[in-house]
Formats: sequence, structure tokens, C-alpha cells
Amino acid sequence: MLSRVAETLYWLARYVERAENVARLINVNNLLLMDLPKGASAGWEPLIDIIGVREVYLQVGGDFSEKSILKFLTVDERNPSSILNSMRNARENTRTVREVMPRQVFEAVNSLNYYIKENAADALSKRGRFGFLEKVIESVHEIFGTLDATISHDLGYDFIRFGSLLERADMTSRILDVRSANLLDMPSTKPFENIQWMSVLRSLSAYQMYRREMGVRIRPEDVLQFLLKSRTFPRSVTFCLSKLKYLMQDAPNNALMLDRIDHSINELQKQDVDSLKGKVLHDYIDELQIDLADIHSQLAEQYFLHEGDSQSQSQSSA
Repeated sequence: MLSRVAETLYWLARYVERAENVARLINVNNLLLMDLPKGASAGWEPLIDIIGVREVYLQVGGDFSEKSILKFLTVDERNPSSILNSMRNARENTRTVREVMPRQVFEAVNSLNYYIKENAADALSKRGRFGFLEKVIESVHEIFGTLDATISHDLGYDFIRFGSLLERADMTSRILDVRSANLLDMPSTKPFENIQWMSVLRSLSAYQMYRREMGVRIRPEDVLQFLLKSRTFPRSVTFCLSKLKYLMQDAPNNALMLDRIDHSINELQKQDVDSLKGKVLHDYIDELQIDLADIHSQLAEQYFLHEGDSQSQSQSSA
């Protein structure tokens, strides 16, 4: 497989996964603000930090009002990680590899791209927001489902899955870092604490599976254990890393990649979740995100950068 094709498939998956992650974050934050009394939460500003675009947001002169942040995260062309730009980049990548991409996949990506552009006003209105975001989430599921059912499960498909899983692990780490910053040190009697921890789980569609695996009670330590170390939940960091290792088993010249992924898995398994509180948690998540970025860099150096042909795609959320 050409390195150009492998890189394009990898970034296609990252952009599509990113669009869904941002849509889910906005949806859950909207529901959280309706559950909490006014002044009991940080509003919309944390979403800017979760996506990792604060510097860009400040450069464009945005305030931290609901309207400004929603526009920036959904349909602002100045934000490289907006839903609009993520799907625009996904469409361009899909077009570039039309020769290996099933027609149904290109049509699904193209359709969602046009839906976002044509319904931008709905994304910004209270009445249309929920329907717009649900359409994005459902369409992304359709794209990945169509990929799974129609593309050959060969090395190219492995790069698609690798991109999706790495983006997913990165988003899980970001949500835990930003959302838990003002929660872990709260007294257990703090009103509405459970609602906020439930929002962390729901941001990752993890609430029902958490209750099934960890029990009904919402405890910060249990949430961290589940989202960092579960081997069965598909958005936990351990699950994603384990799948990345599995995908690399049959890749050519895979020794360095397997060592890099094994290092991240081993470091994660050594962590005592009960000790991850406050600054300790923040410092560990920083290390984890560096590990994930290193996995991307190792992959790019080994499989994408031959003869200086890298596409230099956006890694603003990597």
C-alpha cells in the first residue's frame, strides 16, 4: 500500500471520529446545563479546553458566551476542529482515495458534509440544535458502519481503525482532564456532584455500561477506573490501546510500533487510580496525551513520511 493512501485513510477516520466527538460533547453539555441550577457549572468554556483550541479561539477574539462557543465548535471555518472543518477534511480525504473507497462511503461522507453546511443555522438555534447534533452523530455511525460492511478488511482498513481509535482515546483523556479538574476535590456531600460525574460518562456514551460493570453508585475513582482501564468498553483508553496493538500485529516492520504501544499500556496499568486526584490526575493525563501523540508520531514516521511525502494534516486534537 502506498504511504499516501495509508495516511489519507488514517486521517479520514480521525476527522470523522472528531466530528462525532464534538457533536456529542455539545449535546451532553447542553443537557447538563439544563439539569444544574444557574451558576452551579462552568458553562460552555470547558469545551474549548477539551477540544484543545483555546489559543485559536482567543486569536479570533471570541468571548465565552454560549452563542460564540457553539458557532466556533460547530460551523466556524477558523476552527480546524469544528464539525464543519472536520467533515470537510474527511470529504477531501475520501475524494483523494476514491480508487479504494466504496462508493457508499463517499456518498455518506459527502451527504453529511453538505448537511452541515446547509443547516448551520440549526446548529446555533436552541430549537434546532439537538436535531442537528443527533444527525451528525447518527451519520458518523452510518459512515463507520458502511465502512465496516463494504470495504475489504485489509491493511488499509487497519489504518482507518487505527485513526478512529487513537482519536477516541485522545478525546477520552481530554474529557477526563478538563471535566474532572473541578470535581475530584469536592466533598462527597457537594450538591449535584453525581450529576456532573454522570455528564462525564455520558460525554462518552458510557453511563449504561458503567452501571453494568461498576454498579449503580457514581464514585470518581470508579469512573476513572472504568474510563481509563476497562478492557471491554470501546471508549476506555486501555481498550483503544489494546486494539491499536492488535491492529499492528500483521503490519510490516511493526516492532517499534508494538514497543511504543506496549509502553503506553504498561504505564497505564501501573497507575493507582485512587491516587489520581487534583494535580496528580492532571499531570498523569498530560503524560498520557504525550504518549498518544508519540504513538501518532511513530506511526507517521514509520508509515507516512517516506521520501518526505507527508500530507501535513491537522493534529489540533491529537
